[in-house]
Amino acid sequence: MAIPSKVHEFMMEHGLRYDVLNHPHSHSSMDTAHQARIPANSLAKSVVLEDDHGYLMAVLPSTEHVQLGILSRAMHRELRLASESELASLFEDCEAGAVPPLGSVYGMRMIVDESIADQEEIYFEAGDHEKIIQMSRSDFMTMMEMENAERMHFSGRQWRH
Repeated sequence: MAIPSKVHEFMMEHGLRYDVLNHPHSHSSMDTAHQARIPANSLAKSVVLEDDHGYLMAVLPSTEHVQLGILSRAMHRELRLASESELASLFEDCEAGAVPPLGSVYGMRMIVDESIADQEEIYFEAGDHEKIIQMSRSDFMTMMEMENAERMHFSGRQWRH
């Protein structure tokens, strides 16, 4: 599968510099980092949340999880995870679980966790489970500004078993 045309067009229209990296098929964001041989905290994952006011795309390091209570209070919303069927209809041009962090392309607001800016290079899913996009921190944060993404700290460390 190629990068979704919506994503490619957005990146080209805005003059964003990026590289596409191929990797063996992966099944989760942590597996993507492993398969692509990149630091897991450099991989930005997109989590789609919803409430009665619509959808919100939260972008954070793959090593973290969304603290729904903190985010809901900060945004004055009652957020919950969007269902798999909703995600499939919102992101028809992407494989399940391989959503690029471009909310405006898919008609939703965005919020990005401050901690993602700690990384020199940032990677994210390109729409399938065999490609990731690599950008410099500067270009990624410029892309988030173009997306009018709000910035705050809303993530917490994933539990390890």
